[in-house]
Amino acid sequence: MWRERGRMNLVDLKTALRGEVIQPSDTNYDDARKLYNAMIDKRPALIVRCVDAADVIACVNYARTNGILLAIRGGGHNGPGLGGCDNGLVIDLSRMRSVRVDPDSKTAQVAGGCIWGDVDHATHPFGMAVPSGIISTTGVGGLTLGGGIGHLARKYGLTIDNLVAVDIVLADGSMVKASESQHEDLFWAVRGGGGNFGVVTSFTFRLCPVHTVMAGPMFWALEDAPEVMRRYEDLITDAPEDLNGFFNFITVPPVPLFPEELYMRKVCGVVWCSLADPETTRKWLQPAQNWAEPLLVGVGPMPFPALQSFFDGLYTPGLQWYWKADFVNGFSEQSIAEHVKHGSQLPTMHSTMHMYPINGAVHRVSPSATPFTYRNSKWAEVIVGVDPAPENALKITQWARDYWQAVHPYSAPGGYVNFMMNEGAARIEATYGENYAKLQQIKSKYDPENLFCVNQNIVPLAKGEAGLESKAA
Repeated sequence: MWRERGRMNLVDLKTALRGEVIQPSDTNYDDARKLYNAMIDKRPALIVRCVDAADVIACVNYARTNGILLAIRGGGHNGPGLGGCDNGLVIDLSRMRSVRVDPDSKTAQVAGGCIWGDVDHATHPFGMAVPSGIISTTGVGGLTLGGGIGHLARKYGLTIDNLVAVDIVLADGSMVKASESQHEDLFWAVRGGGGNFGVVTSFTFRLCPVHTVMAGPMFWALEDAPEVMRRYEDLITDAPEDLNGFFNFITVPPVPLFPEELYMRKVCGVVWCSLADPETTRKWLQPAQNWAEPLLVGVGPMPFPALQSFFDGLYTPGLQWYWKADFVNGFSEQSIAEHVKHGSQLPTMHSTMHMYPINGAVHRVSPSATPFTYRNSKWAEVIVGVDPAPENALKITQWARDYWQAVHPYSAPGGYVNFMMNEGAARIEATYGENYAKLQQIKSKYDPENLFCVNQNIVPLAKGEAGLESKAA
């Protein structure tokens, strides 16, 4: 696997690149090093804005041969700031944003620096989409490598369930294609194992038929939240897979999309997405309007990219963020009480709690088929304290921690890896459960020195342990 290479100096690196090298002395350095989460401040020694796979290979070789820390930034939409590092090299893929749709094979080849808005723009004219998240500015790479939960999960599964192949630069500087028929172990690992195994320069996705959806929010008063949560669980457990809806506590933002009388009011709600026709969707959602008197029923037809960008204006880069997450199997009266207590105390307008359904198609894939272990859970929960003001960082962090500590006893041991901060090795191991040992073996094969460590890190086995595991296998 490993190929000996001589040490590279900075002149060698610059000579090997077509992309831009940014150093602390450059005028655009501070802008280039900014992270999506403004709560985190990192100062890399080098930032390279790669334009192709050859640039990525040169950067990986430079970091390895010089023994420096290496971070990978795709779309950059990362809570714990893992798209940057201190005193190391950041591979910035943001200039690699091509999308090529093949309508005959119903696939799309997507470059590693794309955001989901790029993909939605390219696929929508063909009446197709890739199942992804809920914000179009999210990076394709980060979301995919962690699993990929969004509006289409109940119908079409996770993003990784629609991944066909990746082109990936490994720690030794080689580039391979991983798929069901090539480097199968590596392909298994990247479908949920994060950025632990290399730099993905290109993803190939299977496309799903999606065009106009019936979508939008319903809001209820906070005092109705216990009843809404009970009824919501009953509905989403057995709902047709064409219907998705995530539960949330929010503060209604003062934008023309909503009635003025709701501005800045704390409410509970469900954001729906239906692939069915309007009449069928209205039939499915009629019971929800009887759970309690809704404050708002905002469901209507819209192009799928419009739904995907619904939250873009609210969650812009440069806010303060603190995330906590769990997988959830069901609601109890005790958990509902804790959710209502803390969800009613949203500390800022941007702070929220979302409960994303992961039943339906997600459950039809074995927990061992990919590293995404919690296939039998009903929801992926995320609690986020968010605000533009640095002086509110402690307030939003404490609220999110208190909320999580209150509801965690009613949750699964692990959380969705894309919703985690830097929470330690035990939390990562709990998140991957029975799949963690296999991930360690594959990490030891493809990255035994842990070059790719600025991530939710899977620590490779010691060389002796790796050998024993290999013989045992």
